[in-house]
Amino acid sequence: MEHLSRQYDADLEALRSRVLQMGGLVEAQIHAAVESFGTGNAEQMARVCDGDRRVNDYEVEIDDACAHVVARRQPAARDLRLIMAVSKIVTDIERAGDEAEKIARMARQIHARGGLQIPCAAEARQAGQLAVAMLRRVLDALARLDAAEAGRIIAEDASIDDAFRGIVRQLVTYMMEDPRTISTALDIVWIAKAIERIGDHAKNIAEQVIYIVHGTDVRHTVREASRYGHGEPDGAE
Repeated sequence: MEHLSRQYDADLEALRSRVLQMGGLVEAQIHAAVESFGTGNAEQMARVCDGDRRVNDYEVEIDDACAHVVARRQPAARDLRLIMAVSKIVTDIERAGDEAEKIARMARQIHARGGLQIPCAAEARQAGQLAVAMLRRVLDALARLDAAEAGRIIAEDASIDDAFRGIVRQLVTYMMEDPRTISTALDIVWIAKAIERIGDHAKNIAEQVIYIVHGTDVRHTVREASRYGHGEPDGAE
């Protein structure tokens, strides 16, 4: 029985480790996509687009591992919450990877037409850096099962939303003043929206961290989620 218990713990730890590896890959993809948007590095853009296949492979592999653990071990309580949450977390990580690929693709279009300079491109890169930092922090919170940090991340998602709205307002003004900027401005809107969506996916992961630790579903309840950022309520088993 002790051998089976050790193997079970090893299976759960391997599952969490693979999720963190997948998250690290996507974090690197997003960073490279945002960087290539600023530099116009076509090779870097291509690597991001090609790397999306590896992210998809991770998702399939981890989903399969979750199904096998449930079938073989019949987990309960916190272990079951971990597996249920992992299944949702990998979906959010994969979708964040899709957004990285979209940023690289839009950046390639912008630079292919000459990289027309629009001042709010700098703001978009800054928002991208915020999104990368947010994803890095939530992966760290997942590794440490830190519900308090997860609560703070949820509360901070609003800063990326605000950045997105500010970028769109500026781009609308530029398009009205100079119709020649329309194509590039629209591509930057798509980049900014992709960055905003990455923030949303990081927030979703943070909600799942709270669910793993406390058994509380804080989705769609910002006030409830924010409680965890100011000190953790009593935990669940």
